[in-house]
Amino acid sequence: MSKVIIIGAGFAGHTAALYLGDALGKDHEITVVSNRDQFSFIPSWVWVAVGHMKLEKTQFPLKPVYDKMHVNFVYGKAVEIHPDEGDQFITVEMRDGSNETRKLDYDYLVVATGPKLDFAATPGLGPDHGYTYSICTGPHAVETAEKYAEMVKRAKAGEKLTFVVGAGHGAATCQGAAFEFISNVHKDLVKQKVRENITLKYLSNEPVPGDFGVRGLAVRKGDEILTSEQFIGAIFEEYGIEDLTGRAVNKVDENNIYWEDFDGNYGETAYDFAMLIPRFQGQPFDFIGKDGSDVSEKVANKAGFILVDGIYGLSNDILVENPDAWPSVYQNREYRNIFAAGIAFAPPGPISMPHTTPNGTAITPAPPRTGMVSGIIGRVVALNIIDLIKKGRMTHSERMSEMFAACIASMGDSLWDGAAATIIIYPVVPDMRRYPNESGRDMFTTHMEMGTAGAWMKRMLHETFIYKFKGNPGWKIIPE
Repeated sequence: MSKVIIIGAGFAGHTAALYLGDALGKDHEITVVSNRDQFSFIPSWVWVAVGHMKLEKTQFPLKPVYDKMHVNFVYGKAVEIHPDEGDQFITVEMRDGSNETRKLDYDYLVVATGPKLDFAATPGLGPDHGYTYSICTGPHAVETAEKYAEMVKRAKAGEKLTFVVGAGHGAATCQGAAFEFISNVHKDLVKQKVRENITLKYLSNEPVPGDFGVRGLAVRKGDEILTSEQFIGAIFEEYGIEDLTGRAVNKVDENNIYWEDFDGNYGETAYDFAMLIPRFQGQPFDFIGKDGSDVSEKVANKAGFILVDGIYGLSNDILVENPDAWPSVYQNREYRNIFAAGIAFAPPGPISMPHTTPNGTAITPAPPRTGMVSGIIGRVVALNIIDLIKKGRMTHSERMSEMFAACIASMGDSLWDGAAATIIIYPVVPDMRRYPNESGRDMFTTHMEMGTAGAWMKRMLHETFIYKFKGNPGWKIIPE
């Protein structure tokens, strides 16, 4: 009997658990370790943050699902990983109130944790020890909704206010979430008849609007080429959102956000309310060898992300020309029974073009590895572990330079007057060898559209994916 441990129960970890439980759970020991006992459908937190959905509508308990799928659930925080052969186990600090530390042996380990939210990398950032708000956790989204409601009340009383939304660090990611949030804020303010009292500003480390950490995209519209910069820029113009891209936030106080732009100029933006996404880091595990030594260099990079089968250390010029540098099976090279999925794996470099200011500040969005991408990688990892246990060899692979992804960014959640920007991208990482065009992508598949139909699709995805993640009948038919 093989023992498989999955650390993390987000999109990647939970997807892996469903596939592993379904294929192996009756004959092998599948265990999920998570410091949260609920699954959260994170894409809908943008609606929570503007007060249009209760947090409970985005969550459900994990254990009943895992019981049904023949998967063990351990409610705790993994703190140590011991990867040496003959001594492979993790230690877990239990979250059930027992103050117990448990040791769990494994034959295969999947690290599928979400990010460490590194608010501390930007002084003054974040809701806990700073001045800004966040939609990166459920409690953060609820807190943001409460503060947002308070600010709207002030606007209704006649105050003129400034809201700033975007990225709070030069290496932040998830700009799509920030764009979706500011779009929903705009729609809600219009509905509440206070839009004229609020100035909206989008502040981001993207070189241009619509870069989204994937170097932007281009689609063919008849005989014309439409870029994501033009597409998002037109939305900003229509919505009256001020564009402050090409900036790295370096400090926040209670009145101002301080930043540096691409040219090395320093500036500041006054605000009354701000929601800024922090830099993401890997979760801080201790990797301990059989002799008690620190073996973290074999497993993770300095940021805490798990090293896998990518090619690391390439210059950007070489990386851009070599999409095969991206990992295909997400397996650690030193410890072949350790895999990483979703945010947890270390990318070989950025997708967006890197930039360093004359002052030496790096302003480059980190590669997004959330949502659909996380689910796909979680499935690939699970299927390969199933292969290894049943056949002794892996038969599945999918690089991000071969991966299809779709994103629906809502602009108001109403099914009658809401809208959404639907963006389909293939591949996620450009491949100029296969697609020597403006964006290195298949222009037949890659697509951008905005309209009310997207709002219906977004709501459908909320319901459909929660159905899937509960492991209900037919869950495998619904794609990641």
